[in-house]
Amino acid sequence: MSTGVIILIILAIIGVTLVFVYNNLIALIEAIRNNQKQIDIQLDRRYKVFESLINVVKKYMDYEQTTLKDVVALRNQAQTAKTKGNEQERIAAENKISDIATHLNLVFEQYPDLKANQNCLQLQEEIVSTENKLAYSKQAYNDSIEHYNATKKSFFTSIVVSLFKSKLDFDYPYWQLSEAKVAEQENYTVKL
Repeated sequence: MSTGVIILIILAIIGVTLVFVYNNLIALIEAIRNNQKQIDIQLDRRYKVFESLINVVKKYMDYEQTTLKDVVALRNQAQTAKTKGNEQERIAAENKISDIATHLNLVFEQYPDLKANQNCLQLQEEIVSTENKLAYSKQAYNDSIEHYNATKKSFFTSIVVSLFKSKLDFDYPYWQLSEAKVAEQENYTVKL
């Protein structure tokens, strides 16, 4: 074989590898975007369930007025942050809504008639279910970011990323627990 043929074979191998790595990174980026959309679906679902629940409990308590205002304000804050592309602010607002959902069960305990209302019980179950689905979606999103970050830092892939920085190099924020929630979990003790 001549030197020219060997060089062409090497260039072809490099070219095929470059295309493969590029396409793999694009697939990882699209997986992150899809997981982000799944979070959006669950956040929208949660908001609609909150609205329904609040409408059911209106006749029972004054708490829902404040809760509804807080949820609407936080939802608007999250939507504004999403429009601006500020994921950190959006995540913070959505985490505050999750805190409200967590504390709703404590409020229901104070209203026996409300606890017995079938619609209210169904909506409470929907909130718990939605929060679970949301947690799963956030985990899938964080896992896809972790996979993408690990892949883009690997040897040959990092070279490809540096060649196509604007199309392949993104810094996605993780969905995380708030610092207060982490502290609460770390300080948790079992009471007997």
